[in-house]
Amino acid sequence: MANLINKLITKELSDAFGSAEGMVICSVRGLSASETEGLRDSLAEHGIGLRMVRNRLAKRALAETGIEVPDDMLVGNIVCAWGSPDDTINAAKVLHRSPAHKVGKIQFKGGLFEGELLDAKEATGLAQLPGRDELHGQMVSLLSGPARSLVRLLSAPGSSLVRVVQAHVDA
Repeated sequence: MANLINKLITKELSDAFGSAEGMVICSVRGLSASETEGLRDSLAEHGIGLRMVRNRLAKRALAETGIEVPDDMLVGNIVCAWGSPDDTINAAKVLHRSPAHKVGKIQFKGGLFEGELLDAKEATGLAQLPGRDELHGQMVSLLSGPARSLVRLLSAPGSSLVRVVQAHVDA
């Protein structure tokens, strides 16, 4: 019976991992139930789930999707959060900002992003990426900057003339 359950879990995970465009894999150590629920709630606000996965089943499910992970990535108690690229970045940000990460109870082990395998450092780097809204703001700023400069340049001679005329009127 246990073998059948493992096969069902592996099938479910391989389907989920296969449809995901990104994933963050973390090792958790010493998390209380309330800390785990707090993480799940924080991730749920972004529409992301967090799942504790047995190492052997995760490795088998990833292998079924054609992804070979190094043995050291799946060591210890592993949690996975997966979804779209935006979901993956948001998951990395939530996990990185969590109090449990700050005290060392959560460690990034690696992940996947748009088909590329990430090591621990790269998975942690996902948390440093700007969000979609931040990127939109940066793009607007980049696009409006030259227009502002052009308006300032074109209005400079007119404003200088107005100041000279005003100085004659005041004198």
